[in-house]
Amino acid sequence: MAQVAMFPLGTVLFPHTPLALRIFEERYLVMLGRLLEDDDPQFGVVLIERGSEAGGGDQRFGIGTMARITNVMAAEKDIHLIAVGGARVEVSDWSEDEPYPTASVRELPPLVWDDALTPLRNEAERIVRRVLSRAAEYNEVQWDANIEISDDPLESSWQLAAIAPLGQLDQLRLLRSTTLGGLLRELIDLTLAAEPVLTATADDAAFDQALLTLLEEEDGGDAESKD
Repeated sequence: MAQVAMFPLGTVLFPHTPLALRIFEERYLVMLGRLLEDDDPQFGVVLIERGSEAGGGDQRFGIGTMARITNVMAAEKDIHLIAVGGARVEVSDWSEDEPYPTASVRELPPLVWDDALTPLRNEAERIVRRVLSRAAEYNEVQWDANIEISDDPLESSWQLAAIAPLGQLDQLRLLRSTTLGGLLRELIDLTLAAEPVLTATADDAAFDQALLTLLEEEDGGDAESKD
């Protein structure tokens, strides 16, 4: 077990994926100052279950990712930093949030690449990029469908999970993966399941609502006729 500084966020951080943060709260400024005294400054990132990032008092999920600080830029009233996701960790015990959140964590086993997974990884990339491209036609998306990812198959598998247009809970499911094959299969399934919602137009939504209203009215009419 290791005691590490923690940064609860409203987003999931994946291994081998960049994280940009703007730090302005006093407690995290203190945390950053102490971390930068280390030769290899790192902190843990976990997804907030309930509450908000600012002010504390939030509830947090128990699995996260270590973030290695690579760049720090000071502004007049805040600090901007870039970090990269590293090992996944599981929180065993939270300490007091003073002066900033800390927790005892254990490192989860890294996923292992097998060349037999190459077709599955390629299929995952094809689907993620296609759905990202289609979703961009209807909504604002965080990542460009043509964004470059690592040539390393293990790193790129995690990066595909990061850029897939999924909700935070779906991302957390991916972060919990115990095998790389399981990660890629779940990534494909979740992305395909999200596609209809991401590509629905306002007209589609209006039609669905009208159909639902009609069905409810018919159900009500049947109930009245039985009386």
